[in-house]
Amino acid sequence: MITNYTENNYLVLIGKIISEKTFSHEIYGESFYLFNLEVPRLSGNEDIIPITISERLIANFDLDIGKKVVIEGQFRSYNSYENERNRLVLTVFAKDIMEYKEELVESKEKNSNEVVLTGYICKKPIYRQTPFGREIADLLLAVNRAYNKSDYIPCIAWGRNARFCENMEIGTEVKVVGRVQSRIYEKKYEDGRVEQRVAYEVSIGSLEVIDKKENEEENNEAEAI
Repeated sequence: MITNYTENNYLVLIGKIISEKTFSHEIYGESFYLFNLEVPRLSGNEDIIPITISERLIANFDLDIGKKVVIEGQFRSYNSYENERNRLVLTVFAKDIMEYKEELVESKEKNSNEVVLTGYICKKPIYRQTPFGREIADLLLAVNRAYNKSDYIPCIAWGRNARFCENMEIGTEVKVVGRVQSRIYEKKYEDGRVEQRVAYEVSIGSLEVIDKKENEEENNEAEAI
């Protein structure tokens, strides 16, 4: 089976650059940089999303603070080893960047933050209710990437989607459409110290279970034709 990794993991963000770029890493002579993008929510708040971008994409593009841009790319993860522990780090990997122009992206304005992921449940979903009775389920999605790599993306479902996910088995393939969000939380240590951190996750708007049998039948029909 040929996997289309662009369809497995695709996002569009429209937001404002709010930080200078800083060097991240280099691979095979290609340098990558990090900067923060402020993406508005409908509620009036903002998500602050870290963007990783190649020097080749910004060779003739200025990342000026305050500039409004459109970014297309993927939501990715990697492990960072610090304090003798592995920590999952999430970032948006930019595959294209352009200056925001209303006539070019008018159709996307209502979806200034949209991500589409197809992957596998790799950890038993955790269902809970808030003190106010709101239903929530935490999922960890393994999304295949080229060269036998995978991205592990935390996702959060709400309401009836949360109830639906509660009994979902590990290995279930799902497609989710949602938004990348940032969330501030407090990390408490045994010695009493409290550290403020930022978590990134996908807030699920819609969720669909992929029927493998149905897909196999469709593929066989296509091959027969």
